[in-house]
Amino acid sequence: MASSSSLGDNFNLLSPQQQELVKTLLDNGQSHLFNNWPAPGVDDAEKKAFFDQYPGGLVAYIKNAKRLLADSKAGTNPFDGFTPSVPTGETLAFGDENFIKFEEAGVREAKRAAFVLVAGGLGERLGYNGIKVALPAETTTGTCFLQHYIESILALQEASSEGESKAQIPFVIMTSDDTHGRTLELLESNSYFGMKPTQVTLLKQEKVACLDDNDARLALDPKNRYRIQTKPHGHGDVHSLLHSSGILKVWHDAGLKWVLFFQDTNGLLFKAIPSALGVSSTKQYQVNSLAVPRKAKEAIGGITRLTHSDGRSMVINVEYNQLDPLLRASGYPDGDVNSETGFSPFPGNINQLILELGPYMEELAKTGGAIQEFVNPKYKDASKTAFKSSTRLECMMQDYPKTLPPTARVGFTVMETWFAYAPVKNNAEDAAKVPKGNPYHSATSGEMAIYRANSIILKKAGFQVPDPVLQVFNGQEVEVWPRVTWKPKWGLTFSLIKSKVSGNCSISQRSTLAIKGQKVFIENLSLDGALIIESANDAEVNVGGSVQNKGWTIEPVDYKDSSEPEVLRIRGFKFNKVEQVEEKYSEPGKFQFKKA
Repeated sequence: MASSSSLGDNFNLLSPQQQELVKTLLDNGQSHLFNNWPAPGVDDAEKKAFFDQYPGGLVAYIKNAKRLLADSKAGTNPFDGFTPSVPTGETLAFGDENFIKFEEAGVREAKRAAFVLVAGGLGERLGYNGIKVALPAETTTGTCFLQHYIESILALQEASSEGESKAQIPFVIMTSDDTHGRTLELLESNSYFGMKPTQVTLLKQEKVACLDDNDARLALDPKNRYRIQTKPHGHGDVHSLLHSSGILKVWHDAGLKWVLFFQDTNGLLFKAIPSALGVSSTKQYQVNSLAVPRKAKEAIGGITRLTHSDGRSMVINVEYNQLDPLLRASGYPDGDVNSETGFSPFPGNINQLILELGPYMEELAKTGGAIQEFVNPKYKDASKTAFKSSTRLECMMQDYPKTLPPTARVGFTVMETWFAYAPVKNNAEDAAKVPKGNPYHSATSGEMAIYRANSIILKKAGFQVPDPVLQVFNGQEVEVWPRVTWKPKWGLTFSLIKSKVSGNCSISQRSTLAIKGQKVFIENLSLDGALIIESANDAEVNVGGSVQNKGWTIEPVDYKDSSEPEVLRIRGFKFNKVEQVEEKYSEPGKFQFKKA
């Protein structure tokens, strides 16, 4: 084994703490870090700075890495000894009595909730140079994801506190080195999108050391021999950050009961939040995973109860490529197959969690918020002796239930995909390669999914809405519905939307309807073209009659066309705003908008 003398006289230049760290690193197989250090007098400042980058818990990290890398090389099954079964949960159908009951319960409960957004990612994978939450969720209004999320939380806050003193729903955003400054800038330059700055807390996650080989030797930065290469640790860090920040106790002392975790680019999510929160409170779930129906073997993790031969039991996400072999090995010869519903009995996990705050704090007091780590090295070949590039340990937010006792009340809520799940995570080229019939999960499909959901909801509320047409943008065939958008405060729940739509209303497929106000009531409206209604909170506007104009046309944009902005290139289309009717009501009062 190497000793401190391999550092030569450099060792004597170090402080006692730095010397201790050297010994720790050498004891844990990291002598390579010092192999090429020049004699004292060269790079002394860099050598001392080398020791500033080491976090606490490094020894545990290296030991865990060695164990996980050995398991990975050996092909060890992490679910050995476990038998899968279908967990208990609630399946909702949008708009029926049951759904409305849960939605109303969720709105009442929202004033006792806090929201946590994990937003450590950049949009590079999408072909977008900024932070993902700054991307427009849709380009009819240009509302970015972060604005949409904040306006949704504010709408819940207002609806939940009706007739009472207004509760302020706390909002935490987990950022990373890559996103922290730009997230703060987006909030500050937009006056926090209407939220009080005191409601918003940013918690920054740190990166972890990369690993060069199966011996868990720390990887040096190829450009700087005094820097350890680092990569993100994954969104599982959110639990330890919440624990160490002390914010959970503040929430608990303020009487809050729920913490809702969500990810950065799902423009439909808040349509599902009220009913899912209603399920949590009605069923008293300590953990509620939001899910969508999944086809057997579909490339999305399945929520599964795992019971071990030693009596342990847990309800967690099992990745699709692990679920099928696990079922086959447990007496299900056909593996993951569709039931009579046409879907797998194991619902698709969409990484949105609702946790009950009290039990969550008790669990974190035991674990410190540490989530079981995993490693996913990309090997050069089948011998599994060398990596294509350095790897690191990761952890996932949804693995929180792994350490819970079997008595914990862990359930799920299944929502129809059309109104709950349309993430934006694939770039145009990758999305175009997706087999037909599978979801694209691109900026193109994400925006079109918003119009689809809003059109279907209007149809269920009594509107006449025609069938969509199929069009291809960026190599992806998508359904194009009328371009309908509304502010969350207008249509927070289905009951609310139904109360604002009456009479004989219709919209043509080529139309655009943007509702930017709270008290906008639509009665006997026939729309063929583009209509934008904007109103102040204390203006009540009744909209009706026949509106016809040339409207907005959709024009294709090539994702390689550098003359167009990135936000349009990644979706493959833009709107040509030929003609529209735009009405603005900025004064309080009652107003009629009726075209003859």
